[in-house]
Amino acid sequence: MANVFYTARKTLKNYANGGNVLIFATGLALLVVNLPGLKDFYNSLWTHEIALQIGGFNLFSHHGEPMSVMAFINDALMAVFFFSVGLEIKREVLVGELSSFRQALLPILGAIGGMLIPVGIFWLFAHGTDYSAGMAIPMATDIAFSLGVLAMLGDRVPVGLKIFLTTLAVVDDIGGILVIAIFYSSHIDYTLLLWAAGCLLLLFIGGKLGIQSKLFYVGIGAFVWFFFLNAGIHPTIAGVLVAFTVPAKPVYAPGKFIKTIRTNISRFAHEDDSRLESRTILDKDQMNWLKEIESASDKVISPLQDLEDSLHPLVNYLIVPLFAFANAGIYFGDLDVGMVFEGISLAIIVSLVLGKFLGIFLFSWATIKMKLAPMPEGASWLTMASISLLGGIGFTVSLFIANLSFGTGDPIMSQLLDNAKLGILIASLLAGILGWVALHYTLSKEPMNEE
Repeated sequence: MANVFYTARKTLKNYANGGNVLIFATGLALLVVNLPGLKDFYNSLWTHEIALQIGGFNLFSHHGEPMSVMAFINDALMAVFFFSVGLEIKREVLVGELSSFRQALLPILGAIGGMLIPVGIFWLFAHGTDYSAGMAIPMATDIAFSLGVLAMLGDRVPVGLKIFLTTLAVVDDIGGILVIAIFYSSHIDYTLLLWAAGCLLLLFIGGKLGIQSKLFYVGIGAFVWFFFLNAGIHPTIAGVLVAFTVPAKPVYAPGKFIKTIRTNISRFAHEDDSRLESRTILDKDQMNWLKEIESASDKVISPLQDLEDSLHPLVNYLIVPLFAFANAGIYFGDLDVGMVFEGISLAIIVSLVLGKFLGIFLFSWATIKMKLAPMPEGASWLTMASISLLGGIGFTVSLFIANLSFGTGDPIMSQLLDNAKLGILIASLLAGILGWVALHYTLSKEPMNEE
């Protein structure tokens, strides 16, 4: 259990810090696009073409046409984001909260409720309208933003609630991935899909053979992404599937690693300490001893854990904030305030803020009352209701699905996309504020002991 607590604290710290950068990037986008003279500059940034070309082959091309910067961010960089999510999901299934059915059942069912009820509410608003294609927008919970709000409350938050929210957000991501795979793929080129399947098979075999090279999985994974992009399957799905092939088993067991370290460190025991302190150049034997320790260190961490750890800074501090900066820019100069109280904006706000709260809390309440799973450690019904409010922060994946739904370039769809972005921003802000206030007043005033 101590290991679970450590993982929860580390995850919270990673995403909380990333949440701060995400908030800054969102605010910067809104500022830049509304400053006189900068709107056209901001919009023009995303239309430039981008290429990674060898001879006549351009990796960043879609049906032979170079990708724009916006397409590169949304289709390529976000594939890396979903690759990171896939690694996290695989780790959670193998050794985390999703590895135990009873532990995982409460956040799984809470997440299912938090997807079904918001979609149902959105359908009531959108049925028969021109924005019904955005039904999946209120499904998601943004893990960086929600855990960032939780971090503001410090040690007052029981680790059981942190684990519940983190696991719920991971399950939400799985739901979002499935929706993207099923509903946002079209005009499938089965020849390219077979090439992608062949590459995935090669990665799977490599994992079974114990190939530990991260370059092997990332390199072949890039071709899987290219084939998916041009086959008509949304390329972010490639990121998830490639992540599932990355081995979770290291070359060395921890026991062998410790033995290697002890053996090589013991060799230094025969050296003169004063001589070691004064020397700056190692002799050949000493270099070999240290290199053996370094090699063992690389082999005791699995490729899955190493990649996940290495990608966290890239994803949290660059990719997701860049996505937010590129997609959250809403021009308020010609904004009709009445739009917030009608159409897709209102549907999203009600679905995320009210629908997420009702879905997560009611499904969790039913699960606990039916004794299918216990209440999270240190939680109460009031804190469970409060944490359910944070589920309405649906920023990153909601924006992503909104772009998939309405980002066609058609003027009517572009207006719907702007209104959807506005609804997502307002809903996420409302859910964050309401969740923080509710937790502030329902949590114990004393720090929780997480040791």
